[in-house]
Amino acid sequence: MAPVVTSVTPSQGNPSGGTPVTINGSGFTGATVVRFGSNLATNVVVVSSTQITARTPAGSGTVKVTVTGPTGTSTQNVFFLYTTVAAPVLTALSPASGPTSGGNTVTITGTNLTSATQVLFGANPATILTNTPTQITATAPAGTGTTNVTVTTPSGTSNPLTYTYTTIPAPTITNLNPPNGPTTGGNTVTITGTGLSGAIQVLFGATPATILTNTPAQITVTAPAGPPSVVNVTVTTPGGTSNPLPYVYVAAPIVIGVSPQFGPDTGGNTVTITGSNLALASAVNFGPTPATGFTVISDNQLTATAPPGTGTVVVTVTTPGGTSTLGPGNPYYTYLGAPVINTLVPNQGSELGGDSVTINGSNLTYTDALTFGGTPASFSVLSDTLVVTTTPTHAAGTVNVQLHTPAGNSNTLPFTYDPA
Repeated sequence: MAPVVTSVTPSQGNPSGGTPVTINGSGFTGATVVRFGSNLATNVVVVSSTQITARTPAGSGTVKVTVTGPTGTSTQNVFFLYTTVAAPVLTALSPASGPTSGGNTVTITGTNLTSATQVLFGANPATILTNTPTQITATAPAGTGTTNVTVTTPSGTSNPLTYTYTTIPAPTITNLNPPNGPTTGGNTVTITGTGLSGAIQVLFGATPATILTNTPAQITVTAPAGPPSVVNVTVTTPGGTSNPLPYVYVAAPIVIGVSPQFGPDTGGNTVTITGSNLALASAVNFGPTPATGFTVISDNQLTATAPPGTGTVVVTVTTPGGTSTLGPGNPYYTYLGAPVINTLVPNQGSELGGDSVTINGSNLTYTDALTFGGTPASFSVLSDTLVVTTTPTHAAGTVNVQLHTPAGNSNTLPFTYDPA
């Protein structure tokens, strides 16, 4: 089957020839001849079975482009227009200077810039990013001093404009805020320093961070994830790489237990919290309510003053590594109402002791002590409203009966000891 030509790019060029073109189609394997009208193209290279590159011969008017191979000559109507196109003219570079390392984007403004084949900074080619008739953007190559920038199209080479390579000092960083964060990353870190403009990369160890904002004196980034460790943070700009500053990845805190696990609903008592990764605690909460104060004892222990509350809540600790979550252990704390005694039945007995007394009241479930005139008595808790006790021996007379729970002491009721 004969070759098939579907397009030629560019589709026009100078009558004097020499325009670099790309011919697209199929069946190009083994092609030997490319013609523009009756004239042979030069520098023919069969790139693949679907693409050929070549330079146009001299010509005039509109001519048909054909490809001849072992199986015949293409017949499709694909045309090339010979036309006199003015050479490119440059009017401005933005910016007109840049780092010696190159890599920055330069916008070139002018006329007749269509189909630019080359942009040179001195003798060094730049990478063309975009190309319109009036504007080209290119990535500047490395270089030194002041050099000429030129643009070449099929119609010729432009006038030169000067571009100056400047030495940019390496950035310096002086502070990270915060200097630590969770292993999951995702937190915002502000980097302060000098010479931070045009930051190309911010690394936490070997891992790049996402740059959010960038000014000459400050960069904000989203920290990447990392294992519990200390890593160096560095900033790279066209001027080089900064000094390092340490950043600490902190493992999330774990609360294993609280002691005591009960306390008054008025708060104010001291609770010891045990676990791991607690050293950098910034907050302690009893349910949704912050503790009224806390003291870090070690990485495994801290004490906190319980706030007022009700019911059973989860005690959490917050550090730069995050907030503790439910896991192994027992991080629960229960608020108790103060115990109340309503009646003693009976409210008198023998000074020899041994009498059974039923105590009715409220908030009695966690009773841990019961006394008759300061003398401890044995007891059994039957419900939150009922305790049964056996009177201890006591001299005849009237004494106060009082019980105690983790919420504190109850009120007192009188009990009379009769002489034996």
